[in-house]
Amino acid sequence: MATSPLPNASESLHTEVLHLLDRLPHMKHGELIQLALATIVRMADDEIDRLDWKICNAALQDMERAFRIFYPYRHVRKISIFGSARIASNTQEYQMAVEFARAITEQGFMVMTGAGPGIMQAGNEGAGQDKSFGLNIQLPFEQGANPFIEGDRKLIPFKYFFTRKLFFLKESDALALFPGGFGTQDEAFECLTLSQTGKSAPMPLVLIDKPGGDYWHDWSAYINKQLLERGLISPEDPSLYTITDQIDEACEAIASFYRVFHSCRYVGNRLVLRLNSELTDENVNWLNENFQDILIKGRIEKSAPLPQEAQDASVGVSRLVLYFNQRDLGRLYQLIAEVNRLGIPREESRHPERK
Repeated sequence: MATSPLPNASESLHTEVLHLLDRLPHMKHGELIQLALATIVRMADDEIDRLDWKICNAALQDMERAFRIFYPYRHVRKISIFGSARIASNTQEYQMAVEFARAITEQGFMVMTGAGPGIMQAGNEGAGQDKSFGLNIQLPFEQGANPFIEGDRKLIPFKYFFTRKLFFLKESDALALFPGGFGTQDEAFECLTLSQTGKSAPMPLVLIDKPGGDYWHDWSAYINKQLLERGLISPEDPSLYTITDQIDEACEAIASFYRVFHSCRYVGNRLVLRLNSELTDENVNWLNENFQDILIKGRIEKSAPLPQEAQDASVGVSRLVLYFNQRDLGRLYQLIAEVNRLGIPREESRHPERK
């Protein structure tokens, strides 16, 4: 008995999948694509509701759009600006956010905001459309993109908060937070949690208020009294963030973080710090004397790019390799600060916005 032909859309998909499978062995990331396809196949065999498939599909569409739009800018460092959507344009906080975004983009960075009003609008206004991204999300209120990013190709619509937040943290090389409500507090604590637990790459977190403002100082007083004094966080955890009411200090906190330090990654159970310049043996000895407490064994050692870093061998010019305990992240931030203090940046590393 003859079977009825597949609908045109299914025939096209069938052909595309077969063509993809033929090309997999020769594709750059074929092994990872195969793993993703295998996951979809396993899910298809499981008892999963229609709503679950809709969530999966919408999340993949969110990610596909964002991957495509961010890809041309993958070598430019970006700064996420968070703050209240309810702050009016005639306030000091708004003008501070405009000036900060303008100052940091003049150094070569790009700015990412949630694309909404208030502090988000101020960030896009200060950065200008060419140097702005907007990661927008539909809400029953406060929805729609602000006029400084609306209509731009770099305005990315997201259905889900979790995919939106993924790209804020994946693409960010620094985080700047201005006063805000529950959403801003959520961003602050989640960013700190991810930094404290090593689930995000080390990056500067700057908490900015108007001159003489007490928003973040009151927040810090709560942290010190209710978390630090009770032993609920480590004494070094406040090193994860900087509080300031001066734009030049905020910009310097970000730029100085990448003065010698470039980035890091794990190779096996070793943490590899990539540097823009090489430290002297004397400087490395000093680091070992002062940061032995964060090592599970061995010493901090200088190294050339490891064989497992072949794809990123051109990133940075030197390496520090250590068996980090993956627990004392506040101390790791202190180590990075000392690396930046001890090292002498090369001329090209004076432009920390270049990845």
